[in-house]
Amino acid sequence: MERILTLKQIAEACQGVLEHGDGNFVVSEILTDSRKICEGALFIALRGEKFDGHDFVESSFEKGAAACVVDKEYCNTNANAVIVVEDTYKALRDIAAYYRNRFEIPSVAITGSVGKTSTKDMVSCVLANQYNVLKTEGNFNNEIGLPLTAFRLDSSVDIAVFEMGMSGFGEISRLTHIASPETAIITNIGMSHIEHLGSQENILKAKLEIIEDMPQGDGTVILNGDDPFLQTVVGTLKYETLTYGIENDKCDMVATNIKKSSDGTVFDVKIEGVCYRVCVNVPGVHHVYNALAAILTGLKYNMTVTAIVDGIGKFQPQGMRQNVEKLNNFVIIKDCYNASPTSMKSGLEVLSVALPLDSEKSCRKVAVLADMLELGDYSEKAHYDVGALVAEYNTDCFVAIGPHSGVMAKGAVEKGMDDAKVYTFEDNNSAKAQIVNILKANDVILFKGSRGMRLEEVADFVKEMDLK
Repeated sequence: MERILTLKQIAEACQGVLEHGDGNFVVSEILTDSRKICEGALFIALRGEKFDGHDFVESSFEKGAAACVVDKEYCNTNANAVIVVEDTYKALRDIAAYYRNRFEIPSVAITGSVGKTSTKDMVSCVLANQYNVLKTEGNFNNEIGLPLTAFRLDSSVDIAVFEMGMSGFGEISRLTHIASPETAIITNIGMSHIEHLGSQENILKAKLEIIEDMPQGDGTVILNGDDPFLQTVVGTLKYETLTYGIENDKCDMVATNIKKSSDGTVFDVKIEGVCYRVCVNVPGVHHVYNALAAILTGLKYNMTVTAIVDGIGKFQPQGMRQNVEKLNNFVIIKDCYNASPTSMKSGLEVLSVALPLDSEKSCRKVAVLADMLELGDYSEKAHYDVGALVAEYNTDCFVAIGPHSGVMAKGAVEKGMDDAKVYTFEDNNSAKAQIVNILKANDVILFKGSRGMRLEEVADFVKEMDLK
């Protein structure tokens, strides 16, 4: 790892005061987790709602930390090497921005209400077919995770791909100042975090912070041209703007002849007058959008279409995002990372085309859906509409979990679903107590809900029950 940052440089980067340390000492690692401290590392002590990193400063020194970044409230009784700052969160961002700017490599930044993680992974799969790519891992897309990703840069990296999440104004602005992207991708403007921002227009404004640190004349913005809110900014930005879509034939990149199956989705795109067939090896039309964004990105970085298509074929979702597992009696689709009206629809679409363990026997499509969080005043209507979607996709059985389970059930029943096939539960424990009596052999089951609902608890319970 090529840190090559001295304590003096770090102190200058974050406008801190170095006490007791050797300014010429080169740190080996920059960390915010004291459990990972190694010899010669720099520990940045962050204060959170449930923790205070300052409680672990002394143990970090015992483990071999070279220095710690602390705020002025910390009392340095042992004369250890500390860098004192006003705000350790800001210091983390400032050090990361300083470090990232030491590398003259291009970077791609990705945001959006839904689909940003799978788009990030798709883009990375494509670029990795020609370049050495550093990408945001897992959900490291916030004001702690993105700086830690930036600290992983070294001279071997050709392109960095940063995912950016947010819940309010200013967050993406601070992240893009660190990432310094020359390419920005916005997947869509949905309803995630509308409770904090008040309207989709404000969500759009917050997402557009991603372009604030892009280079004049060199930057490229890639937008979902099917999204009505993103359509409003096409032609208004001071950067090259490229669009992709399925429904809007005026987009720069349009998917046609889409064929869906339980194994994936294939579609055609036309590039410089030549038609190409593209295969995404996971089901769901939403992945077609991800692939289109990845194609435009690959072309931006001078990749051949053959290499781009091959990279798309290597894509697999990560974590708890639409992972399909075949058990003894069931097929489960575990998508418990997050949820919004748009992503709920995508999950139901995947459920509708998924195949059972035994295609020669009758099977049911079962939707186990938990509440969507942070929707504010839009919550009741959004949950009702999701219930209606369950019926529209001809789902055979619906299990709704959470305070809004009744609203989802009402939407399904009023849309025509048999209420005898609809079950509601206030929480995961009550659902687990009854779900064994609801499921049948050869069912295909979708588990989807907001992260805070911890729906994976129910999915894992079903998995353990099935494997006994």
